[in-house]
Amino acid sequence: MRTPWTKTLLYVLLTICAALVLYPVLYTFFMAVMTPEDASAYPPHIIPRSIDLSNFVEVFDIVPIGSFIGNTFLVAGLTMLGQLVTASMAAYAFAKMEFRGKNVIFSMFVATMMIPWEVTMIPNYLTVRSWGWLDTYQGLTIPFLATAFGTFLLRQFFMQLPKELFEAAKIDGCGHIRYFVSHVLPLSRPALGTLAIYSFLSMYNSYLWPLLVTNSPEMRTVQIGISMLEFQESTAWNLVFAGTALVILPSLLLLVFGLKQLVRGMAAGALKG
Repeated sequence: MRTPWTKTLLYVLLTICAALVLYPVLYTFFMAVMTPEDASAYPPHIIPRSIDLSNFVEVFDIVPIGSFIGNTFLVAGLTMLGQLVTASMAAYAFAKMEFRGKNVIFSMFVATMMIPWEVTMIPNYLTVRSWGWLDTYQGLTIPFLATAFGTFLLRQFFMQLPKELFEAAKIDGCGHIRYFVSHVLPLSRPALGTLAIYSFLSMYNSYLWPLLVTNSPEMRTVQIGISMLEFQESTAWNLVFAGTALVILPSLLLLVFGLKQLVRGMAAGALKG
């Protein structure tokens, strides 16, 4: 039985751990509103002594950060929709349909999750280049429209749906397509929401692939565009952190509002193997 002192000590330790985890994010926002003198002071200031919101305005004047964020939202949104469509259809086939070699094909499909993305990066780049898709939205999105993880996640959820539901729908004249659209997808909103948030954040934070396949500033995503705030002669760290704060704010808001959905979907998908 925990005493009040034990509970107090536990809460203090949890608060300290939470502060250590959150401090890099908080420090980013602190630096974003510091004056150039405060940001370059040594020893560095932990909290800002004054608030200078003009850093955000100056970031928009130096680089087209709004265009970069728009590009990133478009690419992440298209990738998210593509993964939802392909993963849900493949997961339904593996979970609810019977065909020869299903288990073997699914095992091979899941085994691709063990292959590091860096191994497939060069073949994907050569394929995209041979098709003339460099510096295009096709090159940014199409290699990521299908994902083994999303198929695995949704299959686990679809397998939890009772067989009696499909049998009742079949008696009413439902085929696989109608049952998938009218019953499976509405009942799978937690898992679909989880995959949507995961795929969107993964693509939003992607850096290396957009760097490889884009050349013009018009096609750059925000993760690359933020590096334009660093200069060879000198770097104004308050501007760099102001740009970083603008970049991470949408993903933080999405994570805050979607965290409950994300945890619920992950837990539901892990209940049945």
